[in-house]
Amino acid sequence: MRSFQLLFMAACCAFTLAVRAQESTNAPATKIENFELQTDTVIVKGYSQIGTINTSAGVVSVRCKQSIDATSGRALYGISVGLTADQLHGFLVVDYDELDALLAGLDYLNKITYDVTPLPAFDATITTRSGLRIAAHSERRQGGIETYLQFEGAPRIPLSSDQFSQFQNLIVQAKAALDLIRSRTSAP
Repeated sequence: MRSFQLLFMAACCAFTLAVRAQESTNAPATKIENFELQTDTVIVKGYSQIGTINTSAGVVSVRCKQSIDATSGRALYGISVGLTADQLHGFLVVDYDELDALLAGLDYLNKITYDVTPLPAFDATITTRSGLRIAAHSERRQGGIETYLQFEGAPRIPLSSDQFSQFQNLIVQAKAALDLIRSRTSAP
């Protein structure tokens, strides 16, 4: 009987640890998503569509995002990148403080050449906190370098060079719009 009790207690502890691990992995990765989880206050979420790109996998959209705590007036900013395809609709949030690094990464990927490595194949990626991944890929040093957009573990969405440039421009436009909003709200 004693060994059964010890086994039962060990199983309960393991279950508790597994639940805690799952809870921590399900927590929002971005500041703005965590901010929106506040309780006992009104959170106002503002959006502005920047633009869309039609891809072989569906429509990719970029929009500005502002979340305000109506009680304190504190506001956080970011963008959301969405994918709409058939019955699927989802988006990932990128915090404002990630946008400069994202833009620098997009610029790097847009200019990448085979000289990035002496090896015949490469993957170069930039990933945001929410799992939005943009990649450049080549299997061999011939043909074109392929670029992709990926939503946290979903299949890659191939982007032509024009689509990649459009996506980069949408991010630039979104940051400029957020910069304007932030400058207006911080002015006395």
